Amino acid sequence: HPDDVLAKKRHNSFGKTEMWYVMQADKDANLIVDFNAEVDSEIYLKHLENNTLTEILNFDKVNVGDTYFIEAGRVHAIGAGVLLAEIQQTSDITYRVYDWDRVDDEGNKRELHNDIAIDAIDFDMKNDFRVDYKKETNATNKIVSCPFFTTNYIDIDSEIEKENTHDSFIIYMCVDGEAEISTADSSFNISKGETLLIPAEIKNFTLKSNDGKLLEVYV
Repeated sequence: HPDDVLAKKRHNSFGKTEMWYVMQADKDANLIVDFNAEVDSEIYLKHLENNTLTEILNFDKVNVGDTYFIEAGRVHAIGAGVLLAEIQQTSDITYRVYDWDRVDDEGNKRELHNDIAIDAIDFDMKNDFRVDYKKETNATNKIVSCPFFTTNYIDIDSEIEKENTHDSFIIYMCVDGEAEISTADSSFNISKGETLLIPAEIKNFTLKSNDGKLLEVYV
């Protein structure tokens, strides 16, 4: 994805920085994140021309709970057998550079964007896309905080009183188990794969669960 500057110039849009939390993964399932060695634009274009791009891509085997921070400009793709939660900057701008030579029922390939993607790829990014974070039970554990969103991990086996001190809505994504979220006048249950948005005007609420694992997201 392009960054804010390039996306604004070309599409009058925001760029897209995002993060992934792996909710489920088959044995040996992987994600593609960045390159497996130092690559510059010349090397990249040579592999693109020779249809050998996969030789320089980094395939990362994943397990439940693995988390990745995908800054704008970083090459990435989701492999088969992976279910993940994605938190992203508000943008639909995507540059597709390879589609595994797949075709639809009529033999047509999906559109690629290599002519403009080359300017969007950041070849100088550090190998720091895997995120380590604490998993203390019944506590708010920060995963990622960037200018576009903050994401925390909460593993609950009791009850937690929460106060929204941010000038933002709060989103709760249930990534395992189930949880009950209660405000002064209402209560909602969410289970794995479900999401609840709490408006910014609601400042106090309760999280309750015996086995819930949640992502807490705000801007």
